[in-house]
Amino acid sequence: MLFKWRHHEHGVSKWEPSIRFSEESSTKPRDYVTPREREQIRNAALEYGSVPSYSNLTPPERDRWKAYLAQRFEKPKSDVTPADWDRANGWKIPSLVWASLDAGLRPIEVSRATTSWVDIENGVLRIPKEESAKSRDNWIVGLRDRTTTILEKWLDERTAYEKYDEIDLLWLTREANPYTSQSLIYVLEQLCRIAEIETENRQMSWYAIRHSVGTYMTREEDLAAAQAQLRHKSPETTMKYDQAPVEDRKDALNRMG
Repeated sequence: MLFKWRHHEHGVSKWEPSIRFSEESSTKPRDYVTPREREQIRNAALEYGSVPSYSNLTPPERDRWKAYLAQRFEKPKSDVTPADWDRANGWKIPSLVWASLDAGLRPIEVSRATTSWVDIENGVLRIPKEESAKSRDNWIVGLRDRTTTILEKWLDERTAYEKYDEIDLLWLTREANPYTSQSLIYVLEQLCRIAEIETENRQMSWYAIRHSVGTYMTREEDLAAAQAQLRHKSPETTMKYDQAPVEDRKDALNRMG
């Protein structure tokens, strides 16, 4: 304001600060995926990276897919076996995506998630405070029954991979690294491509999934349910999701005439 006044009153050159702050309100939630897009992403996760059944391929088709799998798993083509077909159609991505769609997992929580978080018997994630993003409380997060089943399948499959032998992290990338915000953005981009979800002019980070959980949990239940599911210490943080989704506003306009 001082420089604006000096420029207006005395003709001093305008100041161009080296650091700019966003004009967006912190109370406004970022882009989120709609209920239909959530279902599309769930289905795309089941298809992600999948290959045709080994037994359903002709010899020429099988040879072409062997070349693809050899490149994907970084092994000689001659070493590719039917077991690699099962490995390609694994449960890692479905379990990661479905758990995130249920729990609204932050990227750092995907990175930190361990096998001990998964309580199959009770169908929940148990996130200890020392591993949660805010490190304040232990959290119990509900999961859909189908998500619990997919996580159970992934825990069984996970034991077959050598890279998990000495580590209890729940998910690792192909390069045996924990997932990052950027690697999760890549996964989401691929899921949207498979699901044919339009992403132009949208901020489609992994937080779009988290924000959808907050938006629709608030609509379907209440702020208290959204606060618990998203692991917010303060209810004020959750209040930014207490807004009518665009489809609700469109319905209201139709009713208004």
